[in-house]
Formats: sequence, structure tokens, C-alpha cells
Amino acid sequence: MKNIIACNLGSYRQFGANAYTHLAEIGLTNVEIGVPADDAVDKWQSDLKAHGLTATSLLGRCDVQSETVVTDFQRTLNIANEMDVKVIFVSVHAGETDKRVVYERLRAIGENAEPLDVKVCLETHPDMAHNGDIALETMRGVNHPNIRINFDTGNVYYYNHDVNAVKEVEKIIDYVGAVHLKDTNGGYRTWHFPTLGEGVVDYKAVFQTLNDAGFYGPFTMELEGIEGENLDEAGVQARVADSLQHLKDIGVI
Repeated sequence: MKNIIACNLGSYRQFGANAYTHLAEIGLTNVEIGVPADDAVDKWQSDLKAHGLTATSLLGRCDVQSETVVTDFQRTLNIANEMDVKVIFVSVHAGETDKRVVYERLRAIGENAEPLDVKVCLETHPDMAHNGDIALETMRGVNHPNIRINFDTGNVYYYNHDVNAVKEVEKIIDYVGAVHLKDTNGGYRTWHFPTLGEGVVDYKAVFQTLNDAGFYGPFTMELEGIEGENLDEAGVQARVADSLQHLKDIGVI
């Protein structure tokens, strides 16, 4: 079985206008995009198709602190269904809200997602999923097959001390619904996310661990760069291309 590799369009920063063309040039056909406005879905679909691209995940908003989050999120589910996208990426923060209430709200969203065969995947962000232990606690609390984890290989270092991406993903291996591929120098709260293969993440081991568990994607490159750098368009495109090449070099594509 082949791994599904995608690219978050945000990886192109301010040069997104030529992202589709560049992705076609390097042979990458899957993308992660923000949830389109209701009146823009057809244009998004048309543009993607024209460049031979497929949206494998959508970036959605999920304010679990809001009493209306379940009904609010239905629009995102409906658009994902219309676009035939099976993964929605969300960042959730309980804040002062009782976690049991948050679990109930996420479970209700999962109930709405289930008949659409959509997985709503929680990003490796505080305070619900920023490491394996917390993510596991959240998954057990929500207890719904359509609420899963989007494991971010870079964020797990950014938000924690003394961790290892492989060991962290092993803790939640049964709950991974999507993965963000982001490399890092390993520094806590350090904005240093270089080209894949230039940091501390052992991507071959990450893929092997997930593949052994029957997970083959989507694995989405999210290349957020290094604080203080000022890449031009050629530099940004090179980072995407070189990151994809690293995945080829280690044999996961």
C-alpha cells in the first residue's frame, strides 16, 4: 500500500499564487487547504482539478469552548462531504471549559461526522493533544471513532521537553487519523522548522511505525520555516521540492 503524501498550501507562504503549478512540476498531487467559503467550493474544485490536484484534508475551525460548536461545525462537515474530503484538521483548546464538556461536544461532532465517513483530527496543540499522553487522555475521553489525532512531528518537540516523535506517536498509534510532516531542531518553543531531513525527526522510523499499524496517510508536509529567515519564492519552492525528495530518498514514497 502506498503512502498518501500531501502539502499544506501554507508551506508556500506569500507565494501561494504559483503553488499549484509548482506542485504539478514536482509531481505532488495532494493538498491540504482551508475550508472554502460556501460560494467558492465549485471554484476550488475546478482549480484543483485543472492542476491534477486533490484535497486530502481541510483546515477547519472548531471552537470547543463555544456552546454552539456542534451546530457551527456542521457547515465544515457539509463542505467536506461536498468536496469528498475525508479528513478535517482542527486545533482545539479547552481553556477554562470543563474537559468533560469538551469531550461531549467533540463526541457529538463525531456522531455528525460518522455518516459522512469523515475523520475530524485534533492537531498536536495545547491543551488537548500536545503530547502522546494528553492526546491519549483526550481520545479516551471523547471515545468516538470519527474523532482522531493529527500528529505533528514538529509540534511535539515545540510544545514539550525531552520527547521523541516516534515514542510519542506510539502512545496514540490507534488514534492517528492524519499526520503533519514538520521537521525541527528539537528546541522547546523554538521556531525552527527547516526542510524535511534537516532536523531531528527520524521520518523513516515515523513512517515505519505508522505503516506497521496500518496507517498510510494522509501525511501532509507543513513547512513553516525558521524564525528570522527571508526566503524568496525560489527558496520557498526549493524547500517544498527538497522535502519531497527527502521522503523519496528514505523510501516512503
